[in-house]
Amino acid sequence: MLLLALDTATPAVTVALHDGDSVVAESNQVDARRHGELLLPAVDRVLGEAGRGLDEVTGVVVGVGPGPYTGLRVGIVTAATFAATLDVPVHGLCSLDGIAYAAGRAGLTGEFVVATDARRKEVYWARYADARTRVTEPAVDRPGDLTEPLAGLTAVGAGAVLYADAFSDVRADLPQHQSAAALAALAAEKLRTDGEFLPPQPLYLRRPDAQVPANYKVVTPK
Repeated sequence: MLLLALDTATPAVTVALHDGDSVVAESNQVDARRHGELLLPAVDRVLGEAGRGLDEVTGVVVGVGPGPYTGLRVGIVTAATFAATLDVPVHGLCSLDGIAYAAGRAGLTGEFVVATDARRKEVYWARYADARTRVTEPAVDRPGDLTEPLAGLTAVGAGAVLYADAFSDVRADLPQHQSAAALAALAAEKLRTDGEFLPPQPLYLRRPDAQVPANYKVVTPK
């Protein structure tokens, strides 16, 4: 097994290789505006550091969000292209699940919530019974609307840190951004236990910012 994992659902442009037992190489860069520019060089860098060729990859793992429209589709399209070119499966995972899994590996136990920055003064979030078990569907809400429903729960992720006043127990010492290493490790675990994956389709949760202008002027040739 050699899994190529990548995610661009958060400001992190993150790539990792996992051989079924452990991560053999990874790259993590936080830059919300350069997903398209940074992703492929990161893949090349990770393969080079591991001394492995792209043709050795047996499966592609991709975070499917939730995340902003532009950044999210960079990772998913890239993952789908690699999988089609190599004729290997592509496994989708909720990006929040990767952060939850990383928090568990860092020692977090019990119930908690993962929240990432959704911009527009909102967060993408989901609730977890433990690091491997999500108990709600991913959602997008204003942090203030979550204070009462999530009262008493530990919160992790960049969204929780950004809106710390809205959450009960923010753990800024735990992973805030996505890590492809955690995503790959979670995928390897699921493959060993016949766990379920998501289709490689984006979880946008809301419409993109770009809209076709209303009442625009139609110009026709004379």
